[in-house]
Amino acid sequence: MEIKRNQYVIDGLPVTKIVEKYGSPLYIYESAKMVSQYQRMTDAFRDSKVRIYYAAKALTNLNVLKLFRELGSGLDAVSIQEVRLGLKAGFDPQDIIYTPNCVSIEEIEAAAKLGVRINIDNISILEQFGHKYGNNIPVCVRINPHIMAGGNQKISTGHIDSKFGISIYQVPLVKRVVETNNMRVEGLHMHTGSDILDVDVFLRGAEIILDTAMEFAELDYIDFGSGFKVAYKPDDIETDIEMLGTHLSARFNDFCKEYGRELTLIFEPGKYLVSEAGYFVARTNVVKQTTSTVFAGLDTGMNHFIRPMFYDAYHEVVNISKPTGKTRIYTVVGYICETDTFGWNRKMTEVSEGDYLLFKNAGAYCYAMASNYNSRVRPAEVMVHKGKDHLVRKREVLEDLTRNIVEIDL
Repeated sequence: MEIKRNQYVIDGLPVTKIVEKYGSPLYIYESAKMVSQYQRMTDAFRDSKVRIYYAAKALTNLNVLKLFRELGSGLDAVSIQEVRLGLKAGFDPQDIIYTPNCVSIEEIEAAAKLGVRINIDNISILEQFGHKYGNNIPVCVRINPHIMAGGNQKISTGHIDSKFGISIYQVPLVKRVVETNNMRVEGLHMHTGSDILDVDVFLRGAEIILDTAMEFAELDYIDFGSGFKVAYKPDDIETDIEMLGTHLSARFNDFCKEYGRELTLIFEPGKYLVSEAGYFVARTNVVKQTTSTVFAGLDTGMNHFIRPMFYDAYHEVVNISKPTGKTRIYTVVGYICETDTFGWNRKMTEVSEGDYLLFKNAGAYCYAMASNYNSRVRPAEVMVHKGKDHLVRKREVLEDLTRNIVEIDL
């Protein structure tokens, strides 16, 4: 997004015109940014045999899935529903890695029947899967390296108290289960958390998983998950993906020589690919001044954009109705019947009732985490692709809220 001719534009299209066409609030996705992020990541690891698997949980719109499939990406799915969406989007089953957590063996069996790659993260399921399938279906094993990493405790997944993965100290037990059931382990997986800034932390985890890989003789790939941080503020720091690519590619290539054959280096980025490609626009319903605060109250709330409330996440907010002019300080809030504050003391051009405010970094975990709280309907989604705007999900209506209700006689 940029300012041209005193208006905010996405791929040449004025954002205010898009919102006026499709209504407010509205999610807008810029496909060109998704493509450039994908290419940036593949370029960073061009010195190794790398494969990117888009983490569908970040944004599951079928058109987004199809875009990444066209780019050559695989798909990382964390539920049987995401697996089926991936198949519907045209992914080959073997290009989908299914990485669930705390699901039933029945769901894992359903995924196995669909032919996708299975990633197992606990001993109990590993045993049950081995008893049933033996070496008929290869598996990947998710290892917990016991590393604290990530920008928020809720998204730190590789530490000792995490529910994710099999402890690195349980690898001898994993090997016994695998050998007893004559299983084939085709991959090892690690994911330490999201918003990782320190490349050294990632490399330390890589050393743990590479050392563990020497315990398994039939590997085809090693999956390093993701967790790369993108910029949320002007001049914000982000993961140095190029530095990581240089160091990790060299280390991985050396490992492959030691291992005796070339393996595939896999990453599962979600936020990194789509966060900066997304924008969320809402209309200002009211400007309310109290004794200490000026509120800009919007036609949306935590039901559509929960990350600031749930993760204390910062999202830059701009007044796209007034790209230039004098500035004031506002606390931006929603219309939900509890305190749903998007941001305190935000400096932006003076806001009037009816102005459109735009939130940046709205591509990941925004629509995906939206709800019908307060019986509000979810907004539409629009994709700007090759200079044209496309409606990619209709706005919900009241009938969508009552669709599955069964009324009884009272």
